[in-house]
Amino acid sequence: MCPGYNTGMRIVVLGAGRAGKTEASIVRAARALGHDCRLVDVVRWRRYTGSWSGPLVSYFAHSFEPDFILLTRHAVELGLPVLQRLLRGRRAAFWYFDFEPKENVLRLGRTVRTMYVTSLPHVDYYLAAGVEEVHFMPQGVDADYDVPADSAPRQYHCDASFVGSAQATHRYAVLRAVAAASRLQIRGHGWKTAPADLPVVGGPVYGKRLRQVIRGASISLGANSNPAQDTERASVSNRMWKVLGCGGFYLGRRVEDIERFAKDGVHCAWYRDPGHAAELTRQYLAQPEARERIAQAGRAHALRHHTYAHRLALLLDGKGYPLHTIL
Repeated sequence: MCPGYNTGMRIVVLGAGRAGKTEASIVRAARALGHDCRLVDVVRWRRYTGSWSGPLVSYFAHSFEPDFILLTRHAVELGLPVLQRLLRGRRAAFWYFDFEPKENVLRLGRTVRTMYVTSLPHVDYYLAAGVEEVHFMPQGVDADYDVPADSAPRQYHCDASFVGSAQATHRYAVLRAVAAASRLQIRGHGWKTAPADLPVVGGPVYGKRLRQVIRGASISLGANSNPAQDTERASVSNRMWKVLGCGGFYLGRRVEDIERFAKDGVHCAWYRDPGHAAELTRQYLAQPEARERIAQAGRAHALRHHTYAHRLALLLDGKGYPLHTIL
């Protein structure tokens, strides 16, 4: 458990309800911290009940008598008037996990008034745009869901693996560099029309299959989708937390203050540019014992300092992630 949180709260999470979504990780973290927690699947109720979703979601939330309501971006589908009535007189926060600022996200932030973002520069952006209180809060490891696979099918065995979407062409340069230096496998959304020189082997993977992909790869590669992320202070991808939690060796992009989360050569490895990523790929492929030692240390470090329980304890105390603390 994490110090500094209040036990015995009743918490409602409004968002998406699929098992592998971040909302499910938050619910598990809340219960691990000693809170009662209910997840209300806004996406499902909106899809199957249409205009009735507002009253139904409000009923399920109100009947739980929550002390705190945590919203994700999907909550905006209920409409702002429904949310305003639901939040009246209750502590609440909106946690936004994506990089791109969007108008409906801004409207939701203004409505909830307290917002947590995973992109550090966006703290100032949303404050300037009228959200009353904004904090930096990266995602983390789900200690119960992000776990190492016992084994991996032969088709997942490779030197390096990347899992992510294809529409972000910015990441193609580092993928090509690593592919030239190793047997790279690429999986994710939208790769059917990708350039032929990128070694795409499959579509999206989640849950057990993602754990097996991480287990089968000697190196799990991180590559940012947006050029701004390459220079953004403390820019950390949820992909990293998945890899560390699943016991993989993570090779990601170095940015300012990234070692506040994990140290180079101790918990993972950081590259400066595509050429450096290829160089480090060759280096660590030749050092299997070092890779294994770093992967084990990375998982232990993430579980000690960077789980969703750690994040939620801060959030419930009204605090952001303390970048001044080096862990």
